[in-house]
Amino acid sequence: MSIPYSATILGLQGLSLSADEAQFFRAANPWGFILFARNIDTPDQLRALTDSLRDCVGWDAPILIDQEGGRVQRMGPPHWRHWTPPLDMIAGRDPHSAARALYLRAAYIGLEMRAVGLDVNCAPLADVARPETHAVLKNRLYGFQPDTVATFARAYAQGLMDAGVAPILKHLPGYGLGQVDSHLSCPRVSAALSELEAVDFAAFRPLIDLPMGMSAHIIYEALDPDLPATLSPVLMRMIREDIGYQGLMMTDDISMGALGGSLEERSTQARAAGCDVILHCNGKLPEMEEVVAHSGLLDGIAAKRAQAALLARKSATSLDLYAIDAELRSLSEKGPI
Repeated sequence: MSIPYSATILGLQGLSLSADEAQFFRAANPWGFILFARNIDTPDQLRALTDSLRDCVGWDAPILIDQEGGRVQRMGPPHWRHWTPPLDMIAGRDPHSAARALYLRAAYIGLEMRAVGLDVNCAPLADVARPETHAVLKNRLYGFQPDTVATFARAYAQGLMDAGVAPILKHLPGYGLGQVDSHLSCPRVSAALSELEAVDFAAFRPLIDLPMGMSAHIIYEALDPDLPATLSPVLMRMIREDIGYQGLMMTDDISMGALGGSLEERSTQARAAGCDVILHCNGKLPEMEEVVAHSGLLDGIAAKRAQAALLARKSATSLDLYAIDAELRSLSEKGPI
C-alpha cells in the first residue's frame, strides 16, 4: 500500500455523496467507509452510492456495514431479507443445525451485500452472553459458552467469506459482561482475570486468523482500572499477545458515549494504544475533520495488516442464492431463521 491512506474509516450523512463530502474524502483519503440505514434506500441507489465513494477516492476502498441479521441490520425489507436475532434463532436448535443456519444466513447476507457494492461486514460477534448482558447486545450474541460461541462465529465468518465479503471479529476482548449500553456510557467489569481468561477471551482465541477485528469500549478492572480496551495499551497488548490476534484492529465507533475526552484525544490515544484504524460513524463533517487530523497515516505494521485484510475480499465461491434460500426454508420448519 504505497498511497498514504488516513488511518480512518468514515461515514457520511445521506443517500448520496454531497459535494462537500466528496471534496473532504478526496483530501482525507480514508482507508474505508461505513454505511448505515440513513444511507440506504433501494438497491440501485445503494449501488450508485458505493460506486461514487470508490470513484471519489480513486481505488477499490473497503465499504463496511453492520449487517448482523436481527436487530442490527442496516439493509432490510422490502428489498432485503429480515432475520431473527441470532440468540433467538439458536435457542432450541442442536449445535449442527444452528451452525449450518448461521453459515447459510451469512452467505445469503454476503451475496446481498456484494450485489450492491458492500464488501466488509461488521460481524461475527464472539462476545459470550451472560444472564446479565445488557439488552442492547444480548440477543445479537451466539450463546453462553465460549466453545459454542467460537464455533458459531466461525460458521458465520465462513459464510461471509464464501460470498466474497470480509468479516470483522467483534468486540475484542469481549462485551458479554457489560451491563450498560456503551453507546451511552462505559461498561465497567470487575470479574477476576481467571474468569475473563476462561470465558470471554477463550471465545476469541479460535478465531484469531480472521482478517479484521473491532475493539471494545469496556473497562476490565483486573487489567486496567482506568481505560477501556480501545484506549488501553495494556488491553491492546493482551489482545495481541495473550489472545494472539494479529489482524487489522479497528476501534468501535470513536464517537460513542463510552469514551471520554475530545475526538482528538480519543483518536490519538487509540492509535497510541495499538489500534490500527479509527472508526467514526455519524458522518458529521466537523467531527470527521477532527478525527482525520489526529488519527495519523496508515503505515508500518498497520499498513501491512490493512493490505492483508484487503486480500480477504475474495470473489464469491459458486454459491447459489436460490439453493441457500431453499435450505433456509427447510431449516425454518424447526424454528425461525
